[in-house]
Amino acid sequence: MLYQLIVLFLTLLPCTILAQSAIDTNTVTAASRLFDLSFTSSEKDSMLDGLKDNAALYQKVHRLPISNSLSYPFAFSPAPVGFVIPTKQQLINWAIPANVVLPKNKNELAFFSVVQLASLIKNKRISSLELTRFFIDRLKKWGDTLECVISLTEELALQQATKADEELKKGYYRGPLHGIPYGLKDLFAVKGYKTTWGAVPYKDQVIDADAFAYTQLKQAGAVLCAKLTLGELAYNDLWFGGKTRNPWDISRGSSGSSAGSASATVAGLLPFAIGTETLGSIVSPSNACGATGLRPTFGSVSRSGTMVLCWSLDKAGPICRSAEDAAVVFYYLKGTDGKDASAVNRSFNYTGKANFKKLRIGYAANYFKDVPTNGLQWKVIETYKNLGADVVAVDFPDSLIYPVNLIGPILSAESAAAFDELTRSNRDDLIRRQDKNFWPNGFRVSRTIPAVEYINANRHRSALIEAMHAFMKNYDVLIVPSFAGSQLRITNLTGHPVVVFPIGFTDRGLPNSITLVGNLYDEATILAVAKAYQDATDFNKQHPEKFRN
Repeated sequence: MLYQLIVLFLTLLPCTILAQSAIDTNTVTAASRLFDLSFTSSEKDSMLDGLKDNAALYQKVHRLPISNSLSYPFAFSPAPVGFVIPTKQQLINWAIPANVVLPKNKNELAFFSVVQLASLIKNKRISSLELTRFFIDRLKKWGDTLECVISLTEELALQQATKADEELKKGYYRGPLHGIPYGLKDLFAVKGYKTTWGAVPYKDQVIDADAFAYTQLKQAGAVLCAKLTLGELAYNDLWFGGKTRNPWDISRGSSGSSAGSASATVAGLLPFAIGTETLGSIVSPSNACGATGLRPTFGSVSRSGTMVLCWSLDKAGPICRSAEDAAVVFYYLKGTDGKDASAVNRSFNYTGKANFKKLRIGYAANYFKDVPTNGLQWKVIETYKNLGADVVAVDFPDSLIYPVNLIGPILSAESAAAFDELTRSNRDDLIRRQDKNFWPNGFRVSRTIPAVEYINANRHRSALIEAMHAFMKNYDVLIVPSFAGSQLRITNLTGHPVVVFPIGFTDRGLPNSITLVGNLYDEATILAVAKAYQDATDFNKQHPEKFRN
């Protein structure tokens, strides 16, 4: 016991010496400028003992192991006071068609919808094993061109496909994802495979866990074919092996951070993929590549086994080629395993039918004033009006409910905490981007965010949640240009769901998009409204010519 005490004393002694010798009133004067505070000379002097004690304590804490997976016990909920999360799940009829036939040109399978592929498998017109080999071949053929694949999971995929076929022979059909190939953004852990987070410090990392998202899709019978690229630590499209490409113009990036998920899906390398969003990482690559992306209500999908960037902002969702496919995937993806403090079990009662005589649909007129009169977004409103919708102009209360950048201190503080070990070990020097606007420098800067400021930003966030909920109660769907104003920041902070989908092409031949914002836990409505648009148009059915073969 005495020996242990001596070791403990010797271990802690350097911390105390360093803390006491490095902090004086000049330190307080300099630091106070960073925090928008000022103190008198006597106040500074009185603070010294407490600051030295704190510094010594921090150094002790820093000696404890703190991996990215260490749980954060506080749960953020997007639900305002008194809101009841819907939990009564109704039976969904996915209406898998019976008349889908194999195309004469097998390459056309690359762009079949999930429901079409489900019909082929369910009616035994193709086996899951054959379909899986088809998509693995496409991943091998085009993966390097798009720089969208980090790890092929071929052996696992063939095992899962074989199992799906055996179950079907025995009369056991799990549903529309049974035997359907897909890909995962490479921040979801899968046992036996690398989970690289797109960054050099973690490029050989193998996590002995299966992410909840992977487990859910496995239970639904889906077949994992690849782990797909993401920008370094979930930012943009530059990863340790290259830059993920846009299928419509491979000289351009795909945007991100769900870069590979969007690129591979749009190019027909996979029927669908799973992405994540903290601030635009589903919306942005879906817009750039012409995918249909669903960012669900915060907390709809447990993030256990997933890289943490920001506990109160990270969300997982499907990236597909249609709203109907996104609905199918989300139904089987949602839920919780009890390992994510913020995740909930909630219902998703999708019908695919949009009753435009009853739906209250608005468009953000204050955002649309910046869209040219011949802009693609205006044509979206025209299409909905032609479908019978009463689309009313409304001002999105942008500056009124979001006068300051609340997401800044929240995202910065949480991400710096999530990657504390990376910063302290100096392995952040291995990150490819080292400019002042990227993670390594951002994590360092974020160390100066006081806990008080972080907490108060979240208190203001609670007022934002109430204001946004009060505004959205007047509408079932709000149509907004995908990147107008502060909409993207606001809806990520409040946890509201959005679906983003292609609406045509720019003068440069690149996809453009629109975003539908929905009420909390009401993905079913915005997906049905998106489906109505896609049934009436063909933009989501257009595919990049280069990848048709």
